[in-house]
Amino acid sequence: MASSINGRNASEIFQGQTLLYKHLFAHVDSKCLKCIVELGIPDIIHNHGQPITLPELASILQIPPAKVSQVQSLMRYLAHNGFFERVTIHEKEAYALTAASELLVKSSELSLAPMVEYILDTTISGSFHQLKKWVHEEDLTLFEISLGSHLWDFLNRNPAYNKSFNEAMASDSQMLNLALRDCKLVFEGLESIVDVGGGTGATAKIICEAFPDLKCIVFDRPQVVENLSGSNNLTYVGGDMFKSIPKACAVLFKMILHNWSDEDCRKILENCKEAISSKSKTGKVIVIDVVINEKKDEHEITRLKLLMDLNMACLLNGKERREEDWKKLFVEAGFQSYKISPLTGYLSLIEIYP
Repeated sequence: MASSINGRNASEIFQGQTLLYKHLFAHVDSKCLKCIVELGIPDIIHNHGQPITLPELASILQIPPAKVSQVQSLMRYLAHNGFFERVTIHEKEAYALTAASELLVKSSELSLAPMVEYILDTTISGSFHQLKKWVHEEDLTLFEISLGSHLWDFLNRNPAYNKSFNEAMASDSQMLNLALRDCKLVFEGLESIVDVGGGTGATAKIICEAFPDLKCIVFDRPQVVENLSGSNNLTYVGGDMFKSIPKACAVLFKMILHNWSDEDCRKILENCKEAISSKSKTGKVIVIDVVINEKKDEHEITRLKLLMDLNMACLLNGKERREEDWKKLFVEAGFQSYKISPLTGYLSLIEIYP
C-alpha cells in the first residue's frame, strides 16, 4: 500500500512541491525579461536579420568566455517559455524571435520594452516586498507603504519616473493599432471624443489618424500634458476627472477605471454623464479594460486577469471587474445600457449609454 501523509499520497505531495517551487522561483521570470531588454538581445537578433547562434550573440555582447555557458542557460530557459525559438542553421543551434520577443524590440512600432523597464524597476517592483504589512494596513496601498505616497503623487514629484510611466503607457497604447482596425464602427459618427487619462496622446493619435474629422481631446494631470503640442484635431487639456470632464460626444477610458475603487469610479462615470448628456443625444462612454469571465476564458487568460486584479488591489486600491461588477457601476452612475465586445487577448471594449 502506498504511503500517505495527511491523507495525500506521495504523487500528490510531489505535485504540490512542484507547484510551490514554480511560484517560489517565479520572480526569476520577470528578472530574465528585464535582463534581455537591458542587454538588447531582442534588438540584436532583429538587427542580425536571421536566427543568431550563441557564439555570435556572445561576441556582440562581449560576454567573457567563462560566462557563455551560463548565458546559454538563460537563453534556453527563455526559449522553453516561448520568448525565443531554438532552430538549426548550418547544423548549429540558433535563436530566433517569437511573437513575444518581437514585442521587446525597442525599434519596433509595437515595442513593449518601456513597459518592462517601468514595471520591473526595482523601486516600483520592490513594493511587493511589503505585502505582509499591506495586509494589516486598513487603507494604505503598497505604494503608500513603500514610496511614502500614492502613485500619482510620487510620479508628480519624480519627473524621471513620470516619464518612464508615460512611455510605458504609450507603448501599451500602440497595441490598440491592431485592435482598432476591427472596431472602427465604435468611433464612426462621433464628432468629438475626450480620452481621459490619455497620457501623452498615444491612443488619441491612433484614433485621429483613423478618423481625421474626429476632434480628440487628451485629458490628464496638468503635469502630464503641460508641454505637449496638439494638431488640427488633437488638443491637450489638464485637469482633474473627479471634478469635471471636458464636453464631448464620447468619453474614452483605456485601462483607467481599474485603477480606482467602485466609489471613485461612480464619481468619474457621473462626471462622464454630465460631459456627454448635453453634447450629443447619441453620446456614450467607451471603456477599454479587463472583464473577468472565468467560465468562458481560457485558464491562462483568467490567470492573467486575476493577477492584474491582485496587482491593482495591492498597488492602487483598484480592481479588475466581472460583468456584474461593471453593470452595477453603470446603473449606480445613472447609465441605461451597455455592450461588451472582445478587443484583444485579455481586454474588452465596453460601450456605455446614458
